[in-house]
Amino acid sequence: MSKAKSTATQSPAPHVADSHGLIRVHGARVNNLKDVSVELPKRRLTVFTGVSGSGKSSLVFDTIAAESQRMINETYSAFLQGFMPTLARPEVDVLDGLTTAIVVGQQRMGSDPRSTVGTATDANAMLRILFSRLGKPHIGSPGAFAFNVASVRASGGITVERGAAKTKTVKATFSRTGGMCVRCEGRGTVNDIDLTQLYDDTKSIAEGAFTIPGWKSDNVWTVGIYAQSGFLDPNKPIRRFTKKEMQDFLYREPTKVKVNGVNLTYEGLIPKIQKSFLSKDKEAMQPHIRAFVERAVTFTTCPECDGTRLSEAARSSKIKRISIADACAMQISDLAEWVRGLKESSVAPLLAALQHTLDSFVEIGLGYLSLDRASGTLSGGESQRVKMIRHLGSSLTDVTYVFDEPTIGLHPHDIQRMNRLLLRLRDKGNTVLVVEHKPETITIADHVVDLGPGAGTGGGTICFEGTVEELRTGGTTTGRHFDDRASLKETVRKPTGVLEIRGAATHNLRDVDVDIPLGVLAVVTGVAGSGKSSLVHGSLPGQPGAGDSGVVSIDQGAIRGSRRSNPATYTGLLEPIRKAFAKANGVKPALFSANSEGACPNCNGAGVIYTDLGMMAGVATPCEECEGKRFDASVLEYHLGGRDISEVLAMSVTEAEEFFGSGEARTPAAHKILERLADVGLGYLTLGQPLTTLSGGERQRLKLATHMSEKGGVYILDEPTAGLHLADVEQLLGLLDRLVDSGKSVIVVEHHQAVMAHADWIIDLGPGAGHDGGQIVFEGTPADLVAARSTLTGEHLAAYVGA
Repeated sequence: MSKAKSTATQSPAPHVADSHGLIRVHGARVNNLKDVSVELPKRRLTVFTGVSGSGKSSLVFDTIAAESQRMINETYSAFLQGFMPTLARPEVDVLDGLTTAIVVGQQRMGSDPRSTVGTATDANAMLRILFSRLGKPHIGSPGAFAFNVASVRASGGITVERGAAKTKTVKATFSRTGGMCVRCEGRGTVNDIDLTQLYDDTKSIAEGAFTIPGWKSDNVWTVGIYAQSGFLDPNKPIRRFTKKEMQDFLYREPTKVKVNGVNLTYEGLIPKIQKSFLSKDKEAMQPHIRAFVERAVTFTTCPECDGTRLSEAARSSKIKRISIADACAMQISDLAEWVRGLKESSVAPLLAALQHTLDSFVEIGLGYLSLDRASGTLSGGESQRVKMIRHLGSSLTDVTYVFDEPTIGLHPHDIQRMNRLLLRLRDKGNTVLVVEHKPETITIADHVVDLGPGAGTGGGTICFEGTVEELRTGGTTTGRHFDDRASLKETVRKPTGVLEIRGAATHNLRDVDVDIPLGVLAVVTGVAGSGKSSLVHGSLPGQPGAGDSGVVSIDQGAIRGSRRSNPATYTGLLEPIRKAFAKANGVKPALFSANSEGACPNCNGAGVIYTDLGMMAGVATPCEECEGKRFDASVLEYHLGGRDISEVLAMSVTEAEEFFGSGEARTPAAHKILERLADVGLGYLTLGQPLTTLSGGERQRLKLATHMSEKGGVYILDEPTAGLHLADVEQLLGLLDRLVDSGKSVIVVEHHQAVMAHADWIIDLGPGAGHDGGQIVFEGTPADLVAARSTLTGEHLAAYVGA
């Protein structure tokens, strides 16, 4: 009896299903990873640390997350897989224990003019349904409140087939009520073309009246078609055109005409300019074309919808005196309170879902946004947090969430809130993998994986695995710098002048007057949404008068360029390298361009063969002819300093700086550019690395390197510490000092306490976000801010420096 009782009290053996508690990675060799093996605990928060370029993203995103997504695609039928991108398996020996991966990256949201915060989430769709049910007067279905849906009406005969021989023509009408503003087509802005910038009306077409770039009198496709169309008198001054001639000249619909025996299409000047200039991305234009567009075209708020994008009918339907346009323009925290006050049992589930979505915005620190905010204006950090919203209330568990520096763009005050969200996702039974540099977030990790020891080829190995406490004493670069704290300066620089801002009212700014000192390191700080970017980017004086080179704004926005672009082409480094190769071998420089005569004929110098899958992501496979080197085999026979051009492009900046600094390959022009790249902490980048693979912080530092050679001027940097390891922040501070000491004025929008402590002058905005911010709450030296402790920033900076 006692024996049976003791047997019964023994704990049962663990179930075999509970033995899969690890994600196992063995032999990972993606990018710079050197046969990496690691075991990650599931249902825990694991933080990946290491210097920039050490291999964190290669392990987390390009290996673990990529293989998870590839395996999910394989669960679909072969028929469906034929329509999906064929994802290559990462170069790894074993990947075991994977779960569904949801990647929340830093990529900015698309800048489509019709995309807003509301359309990018479910909030706008739910609001449209709400107004279609409760709005008075009732104007139609949810589509009647959508600024992306145009109203359509049609009538005509339709053929109805009934049986083998019975057909009948029936008159039918169709109508659809949409909410799109007819004037601006849902964009909120209209553009007007200044005709005086297109032509000189005192001259005739034959005399060269056009002032449009590239429109020369001998060009049959532009000027020639107007001169010989027969609709106009080419020898008459434009101001003397008849009313019909002016109508044909400016607005005529596309019409076939014969010019010099060739059939061409004649079109009015206004639609032609709109198609050839205004339909293209302004940022991608050549400088002189962009200058023409900025001169000739003015963008103004649509006078018909007042920028709301919605038709008059959509704006007329209201709930408690609030239209959908009013609701979308509200700060989301205020909108959440308004929705909470709606009590209507017929739409109770909808109200609950909308309330949860809006509360998630507030909880994640984005309550200061409005639903009508254009998604293209969000920063990388804001975009990432908007993407997080749909996952906060998810009922899914045992999911792997992968985050790329979720604290980017967050004030120290807001980081605690982000930490709570990460822990909440973990506590629901999910695996959370975070690539991060901020000590505040590393501290909450259950498990830390430190990669390094260096960047690029000097990294790619696991230096440490364990707890945060073990990391502090682990002896790695991250461990040694984990408790680093920048100290306040004993003496600060004296300003050489000021940049005056008066009456700034962009977005949430409240008629702000401030003098930003020149000739010093000035830091603009404040909680997320307090108005920092509005003050610096939206209110600074125009380009002239701010130094020899005007105001140079360097942000983390995407660098324009094709997938062929790389650091060597972007910085102009390739030009002196090509000339050095050409001179050493007695051939043309064009041979050493993968975009020109030296390109591999099979892949046209791309290095890969792209298979375009239409709306799906394309697939790239290395070119078999050149093995990804991009150059024709004959070009690779030419050498400089014992290296061919493909080997030079495969070098890191540090290697290339040494290579072009002395010996046979000595090229001072190239060496100078490489020095600047090393100065901004990009020594680990390879010269031929595609720009599309760079992080936001790397893009910003690359832009900074290209501008460093300019004389004088005011530099505006937007969070230059983004993506920087603790050890690299010190190098950045040294660079900022060198910029100021060389005569430049540096204005930094920043949250990192080390940069604040190192500043000569601090401007703090707040006290809160959105309509609770927009005011200057402190101006002065960092020491004064710490002593006063009058703002949130002051409290966090005082705690940081141990004051």
